[in-house]
Amino acid sequence: MPSFGAHDPPIVIVGLAPGLHGANRTGRPFTGDHAGLLLYRTLFDAGLANQPLGSSPGDGLELINIRIVNSIKCAPPGNKPQPDEIRRCNDFLRHELAELAGARVYLALGRIAHDAALMALGLPRAQYTFGHAREHALSGGQWMVDSYHCSRYNTQTRRLTEAMFREVVSRCCELAKLPLPGQFRALARAG
Repeated sequence: MPSFGAHDPPIVIVGLAPGLHGANRTGRPFTGDHAGLLLYRTLFDAGLANQPLGSSPGDGLELINIRIVNSIKCAPPGNKPQPDEIRRCNDFLRHELAELAGARVYLALGRIAHDAALMALGLPRAQYTFGHAREHALSGGQWMVDSYHCSRYNTQTRRLTEAMFREVVSRCCELAKLPLPGQFRALARAG
């Protein structure tokens, strides 16, 4: 699954894997599945996408100052990636992140993406524990920010709310020194 978005972004979203009924079918991360609804709407409201919805690769959706990469390149069996699969795909992620060396912020969507990004960056997991909205200062002025994945399960159980996700995206923009629309900033802080 190819990554999607700006070619030299200050923010890189590290996702998990192509969704079985979404991105695996459409060929674009977070397109055609429930997780993409919250993700793309939030990016649009933050001025990081030109439209709030992505339904297919030809729909005109463009990302601004942000790129989405996946920890795993193909849909895992049962939609549950295994540790050996994460390790096998990590060279692809390592190569992608090396090409995006100008990134200032990595937004990890879920613990698996967090761990895979650390492995790709050659950083020890023990020093950077996952937690929603946790911020990790990396070398060279880079940051990793964690979020619960914007999956249907997490949003329906309210483990991740729209306000929580907006706050994380808002913080990523602050760390990347990107301006936010005033209304987005107010809504993120109100949550």
